[in-house]
Amino acid sequence: MARSRAMLLAAAAIVAVPGAARAQTADPSAMEARLKQLEEAVAALRAELDAARAQVARTEASVVAQGAATKATEVRIAAMEGKPAAPAEGFRVGGTTLKIGGFIKTVANVTRYSGGEIAPLALGRDFYLPQQIPIGGPRATTENDFSAKQTRLYLSLSTDVGKHSLKGYVETDFQTATGTQGSERTTNGYDLALRRAYIQFDNLLIGQDWSTFQYVAALPETTDFIGPTEGSVFVRQPLIRYSLKLSKAATLHLAIENPQTSTATTTSPTLIENDDNHLPDFVSRLNYAASFGELSLAGAVFQLRAENGVQRDAQIGWGLSAAGKIPFGAGKRYDLRFMASYGQGLGRYLGLNFAPDAIVVPATGKLLLTENFAAFAAVRVPWSTALRSSVMFGYQRVGYPTGLAPGTFNAFNRQAWSGAANLFWSPVKGFDLGIEYRHGERALVSGASGRLDRVEIAGKYSF
Repeated sequence: MARSRAMLLAAAAIVAVPGAARAQTADPSAMEARLKQLEEAVAALRAELDAARAQVARTEASVVAQGAATKATEVRIAAMEGKPAAPAEGFRVGGTTLKIGGFIKTVANVTRYSGGEIAPLALGRDFYLPQQIPIGGPRATTENDFSAKQTRLYLSLSTDVGKHSLKGYVETDFQTATGTQGSERTTNGYDLALRRAYIQFDNLLIGQDWSTFQYVAALPETTDFIGPTEGSVFVRQPLIRYSLKLSKAATLHLAIENPQTSTATTTSPTLIENDDNHLPDFVSRLNYAASFGELSLAGAVFQLRAENGVQRDAQIGWGLSAAGKIPFGAGKRYDLRFMASYGQGLGRYLGLNFAPDAIVVPATGKLLLTENFAAFAAVRVPWSTALRSSVMFGYQRVGYPTGLAPGTFNAFNRQAWSGAANLFWSPVKGFDLGIEYRHGERALVSGASGRLDRVEIAGKYSF
């Protein structure tokens, strides 16, 4: 450093005085003072530069933190509503961001039925559907089925519209198609089916989505398509829903939804879709999220109506459903999920229509409502970062109208229940392998019953 300063002083002296007299006329002390001033100025500039760089780093960190917090909030709200969060990735087309996602899923099961067998290609062969448990067959049977029908694809869209939020969502699978269901003899080709398709503008949602009466976040992890089917509210349908934020913890959802009346007659338990309703279903749900967990309370009021060209009748049905997801244990790594629903004429909302909404009396055309109760509970247990289990139990019981001839409803479903336990392994993010055992039972009003025991494995790649 001293040598450098000496060289600088000599250079400054030469520059200060022209010709041969420079070295003699230069003032070393003046040069020293000037050099010190220059060094102080450079040091000040460097300090300002370092401070500016530090400020930029803090700003970038703040932006990243705010983005992460916003994304976490979106994911939490999406989980509570059963809707996808705003896409974090994707590609742009004009002012719209598009993201394609979903999962590829294959399941294989071995099932023993105590009272007969289920017809080939019936839905009960693909997933647990208690109303299809055979009863009264000549002998027990065992069946083995493989399926990739639950594979799901979705397209999520988000468009920049200033201060507003405009989104769209389309979701499909191959499990729920009601058309051609292929053949297991050769190609196993299955139809693509619409699950959900909606537009969301700020707090207004228009389209097909999970019913507002259903709290999707309470559904447990399972290899099955649903899990505790008999105890679950499970409906997707066209609707118009408005969501109102009441506080940081509470959100109120108000909706009008597509109506339908599912009936049977006193002479046959076969379900009939009437599609004669004059009014939509009116549904509301209050969500509450706090440090202890998430709670939901939903209510529905709807018209039930049936006409046959000569006779017609209409009644008012209603239902209530409470559900939640409560973390507990060390680090809140465990969680309890539950749902309980009760109402009259609520059949199609529960257990994939395990029971009719109402009974038609052929002689008068009058509608008599059923009474419905359904519930499930599930506990999730994490064994490690890659291993986890869920244990679940579901139940539904149906009450039928009184005052009719004894034995009128003997062939109708009275109740169903099931219990299941599973183990999931996720060696890497996005890849899950699971195995599950389930026991289920269905009973008729007559007292006749049938049982199901199923072992199922599943592999899923989510993207």
